[in-house]
Amino acid sequence: MIHFYKYQGTGNDFILIDGREKIPDLSSQQIKSMCDRNFGIGADGLMYLLKADDYDFEMKYFNSNGLEGSMCGNGGRCIVSFAFDLGIKKPSFKFITSDGDHFAEILQSKGNVKLIKLQMQNVYEIEEIDNHLVLNTGSPHYLTFCKSITGKNVFAAGKAIRYSEKFREKGINANFIEQKGNHLFVRTYERGVENETLACGTGVTAAAIGAYLNNSDRYNSYQIQTLGGVLKVSFQAEKNIFTNIFLEGPAEYVFKGSIKF
Repeated sequence: MIHFYKYQGTGNDFILIDGREKIPDLSSQQIKSMCDRNFGIGADGLMYLLKADDYDFEMKYFNSNGLEGSMCGNGGRCIVSFAFDLGIKKPSFKFITSDGDHFAEILQSKGNVKLIKLQMQNVYEIEEIDNHLVLNTGSPHYLTFCKSITGKNVFAAGKAIRYSEKFREKGINANFIEQKGNHLFVRTYERGVENETLACGTGVTAAAIGAYLNNSDRYNSYQIQTLGGVLKVSFQAEKNIFTNIFLEGPAEYVFKGSIKF
């Protein structure tokens, strides 16, 4: 019997498992079936919270296709909320995941929802491909700026980018961005999920950095609307090197349960 918890951050939802005492022996197919929205629990991804020396915990993340994924910003906030709910009662956390160390702070807690500020990895390299910015914020992202994205077919456009000759092998997340000053509207097609998600934490982080570079009016903080809610990204920038990058937004406990294979 596998005991699990369900959390969501701006509509990006995750299955979380406490693996501090015992890590469940789940296959990729079992993880995929758990994430299936018709025949399983339903989620964009699954995470283990594990013990880690010199850290509060380790985050191990799997995409809904059952394969281990790279950093997930909304997942990072959710697992911090999960750690607190499990009894690691701290106002701030230091944890490790696939892209290195992360620091997070719980700014507010009300009912099942916590407002969490998560430090992301510094960004040193930004590439331009066919007049589009490509950068890695823990996961790789391709940015497209548009006049309007409300009626855009993000699934079709994102899939075409993700499976293009250049990115087909390793995959990339495709972001479509509408910018008005320091307010952004972002929609993302995520590799591993292979669909548009309601929000993508590393995606909005990339979008904020891209917006800074894309416009003559530059800001160090951006408010970002996603289909699943509002996020905030702030950073320090110097000569196209971005440090002290923080992603701020809610993480909500939804329910818990158990599943048997």
